[in-house]
Amino acid sequence: MDAIRGKQVLVTGGSGSIGSQITKRALDLGAEIVRVLENDETGLFNLKQEVDDTERLRTLLGDVRDRDRLRLAVEDIDVIFHAAALKHVELNEYNPFEAVQTNVQGTQNLVRAALEEEVDSFVAISTDKASNPTSVMGATKLLSERLVIAANAYKGQRDTEFSCVRFGNVLGSNGSVIPLFYNQIKSGGPVTVTDPEMTRFFMPIEEAVDLVFSANDRMNGGEVFVLKMPTFDVGTLAETMINGYAPTVDIDPETIEIDIIGPRPGERMHEKLISEDELLTTVELSDMFIIYPEIDLENYQQHEQTTSLGSEYTSVSKEPMSSEELLDMIDRAGVLPVEAHR
Repeated sequence: MDAIRGKQVLVTGGSGSIGSQITKRALDLGAEIVRVLENDETGLFNLKQEVDDTERLRTLLGDVRDRDRLRLAVEDIDVIFHAAALKHVELNEYNPFEAVQTNVQGTQNLVRAALEEEVDSFVAISTDKASNPTSVMGATKLLSERLVIAANAYKGQRDTEFSCVRFGNVLGSNGSVIPLFYNQIKSGGPVTVTDPEMTRFFMPIEEAVDLVFSANDRMNGGEVFVLKMPTFDVGTLAETMINGYAPTVDIDPETIEIDIIGPRPGERMHEKLISEDELLTTVELSDMFIIYPEIDLENYQQHEQTTSLGSEYTSVSKEPMSSEELLDMIDRAGVLPVEAHR
């Protein structure tokens, strides 16, 4: 993590769930300055109240769609963590023009600003939905990934390195199912489940942030870093949370019903972190996979395929977490109110 110490860092989307944790970690790791670019005024205000570091934290109101604003934000920056995106699958299905402007055009704007300023490194935050996408959000994030990776071929003699990290659902992030289920339980139900057989990847936010900084440390440019993640099925999660947390709010679990509402637009039954086609350029490490680019890059060294994956890496590729494991992870993450402590 020494790649951050003494550096000037920019975090886009830096008041969001992932972005705010990246911001705090960069400060903890000794960054000289951390600029947060965010179009959410309230989020920026709350972050500034939460992080008491007026000497090093800079809060910038702006949008990645605005190239002029980005040029100012990136001036003298060494490291960029790009977390700004429109992330909600259903909303993106109904608002694809907006998704393209932020997730695609915004990424291209930031890449150009990074090249102009010749930053040291650029890490973009992606999602499992970018692998063989079936939704607008996934498609725009895949194109965002490709823009970042291809930036290594645009940079000429510049030393800037561009890479991506790709992970699944982050426990307790904005829109996460965990607080949703808890609030429904607290209200006496019903708990709304899209499909009990649906599976998802799952990880604490600290591990997601670990991956981001690990990628920045080890990247050579052109890689997509994919963390190995546990999985769960939605039906088990709902039942587990009802049985585990209803008693903490003095409600009999037997009185809470589960309402099956069906998948929402753009949702798929099982998430995918690595597609079958991507296996051809995937290398496996102890804690993650690295997908190397298919395009030719000047400094890219071909790596032999070394992975235990016999087929695409999906949320049904491994045994899902048990009820006990789910409750333990939720409790350790501390994403629910104090009253929910069992």
